[in-house]
Amino acid sequence: MHLPRQLGPLHDLPSTPEAYDAVLADVVEQALARLTAEGNLEHPDADDDIGDTSLGITSLLALAWQRSKDARLPDAVHRSLAFHLRERVYTEDNPGYPNLTVRDCGLPYARYVLEAGAHPIGDWPSTVWALLQAVNVLDLADGLVDDEQRAQLTELARGYWRWLTEATFFNPQEAGNQAIGCVVGGLMLARHLPPAQAEPVRERALALYTDKIRAHRVLDRGALLPPEHGGAYDNNYGPISLSFLAQAHRISGEEMFAEDGDALARYIDARLTNGGFDNGGPRYSEQHSAFESVLGLRYFGARIGSDLGRYRGDSRWARHAVKPDGGVDGHFAWMLVWQIQDTTAWHRDPSTVPARHQLRAGSVSVAFDHHMTPALVEAAGTYHLPAAVNRQHGFGPVLDGFLYCRPMGEIRVRDVHADGLTAKLVSKPVVGPDHVLRHVRSLYVTDGTSLWVTVAVERFAGTPYLLSGLPYAADDGDRVRRVAEGRVASAGALRLTHPALQGPDHFDARAELTQEQAAFALAADPRGYGNPDQGWRHLVTSTAYEAEPAPGAPEHLHVFAVQYGPGGDFTPSFEGDLTVHTEQFTAAIGAEDAHGVPELALTAC
Repeated sequence: MHLPRQLGPLHDLPSTPEAYDAVLADVVEQALARLTAEGNLEHPDADDDIGDTSLGITSLLALAWQRSKDARLPDAVHRSLAFHLRERVYTEDNPGYPNLTVRDCGLPYARYVLEAGAHPIGDWPSTVWALLQAVNVLDLADGLVDDEQRAQLTELARGYWRWLTEATFFNPQEAGNQAIGCVVGGLMLARHLPPAQAEPVRERALALYTDKIRAHRVLDRGALLPPEHGGAYDNNYGPISLSFLAQAHRISGEEMFAEDGDALARYIDARLTNGGFDNGGPRYSEQHSAFESVLGLRYFGARIGSDLGRYRGDSRWARHAVKPDGGVDGHFAWMLVWQIQDTTAWHRDPSTVPARHQLRAGSVSVAFDHHMTPALVEAAGTYHLPAAVNRQHGFGPVLDGFLYCRPMGEIRVRDVHADGLTAKLVSKPVVGPDHVLRHVRSLYVTDGTSLWVTVAVERFAGTPYLLSGLPYAADDGDRVRRVAEGRVASAGALRLTHPALQGPDHFDARAELTQEQAAFALAADPRGYGNPDQGWRHLVTSTAYEAEPAPGAPEHLHVFAVQYGPGGDFTPSFEGDLTVHTEQFTAAIGAEDAHGVPELALTAC
């Protein structure tokens, strides 16, 4: 079984001018065959996300004409633009729309669903999208759109902007990507207005970003992020926000967009495994965008010097939004326009700068959460999620059903690179049910092929085990498939356990249910509006690797030693407080330095 949307890395999409011309040529032929007598370019099966789609395809036709001067396109642009101006501009309040601050204002907006009152909640993002389609057409209008239509479209775009910023609450869905998109629309609109009108629009756009978006960023894994649907980050919408930040910086030159984009890009880089797998988010857990992410990942990957294009996207949407029959849908056309216009090349090499929340070398990677507990472990092409026991999730020692991985105090981290090995030492104080403070030291070492994890904690009055991850998926070339086991070895006894109970809150990796499906089933609203991150937190038990303490540990410590991925003999030995000897390396954890961070010496064997 393959995950439906974790497909190929986005930097594998052809991005030459010739490839983009081929994409536009396909769009042109589809559009000309679809164009109705009224000038409608909407997909015949379109129902929702529809109010901006015909105008979006118009913008692609305008871009195609600027590049090819195809003589068939001026008439198609004129007719389709006239259709939108005549049939898809609404000025009467949509019945039931809950976010208006001014009734009967007469300003234009775009509808998510055309039928009055059918589903008005989506009108705000649909109007943002319509504004973006409109300003793209204006950008491409020279020599193509007559003065009358151009004036009408400019006034319509100005009306969209006013409706978004004057007649409704700003960002009513708490969706960072929509909010930044609105700011981009205002910045692009200002370039088409007379100076007396342009400056207030530009100032308002920058103020909205500063006061309504930037001031409300959410901290996660050391980064301040634009919140998405009530959470810090969503793996579908987060990269789309990155694309909006790229476009905002491209057209405005404002440094704050570059700074915030760099921060989000480094965060995404740390989240992503080497193979580009990621999961988690308040709107979707595993659904990935595709071409909508390319601009941001490519633009900021070059800025921060990292291969963000390894991000796995939904390649069914590799070039533009499509319906199930493969037909073009103009809903995200603005992003395809910008992606084609931007000439940034993919940066294909990993960053060599150590990142606090990531360990990465070769084909091995560990992404750490805010508490420096692994959120994803990748080795030998297998991706391990944090396992669950008694509704506690993570990697760490377990005694009597209690997982020791949540910190009670400052977390210390030291990174070391030596002799072809890359290592990270994480030291955190934890408190269990007995209120005794213990120090858990977790050492992660990799040679780029295998990962060795050593965890030491003060000895318990009992026999703990190490919760060592839930094997969930594996890299299968262009796709990611489900798995129920991985290549894991332990110095102590190792067992792969599965939940004894059935039900959505007991996740069995052998079942066909995906993590996202289980997360939605456990969310407050399983229909798709619920928060899957919150739902997943309700998980009680899961498939898990459980490693018993390694023999030969110092008397005052329980030490666990686990190997992920290929490897030969694995018979670690230990001495002092604490030196670890394996067939591959020797690691000595020393006394704390002047800042309280434990020293780490590492040599290859």
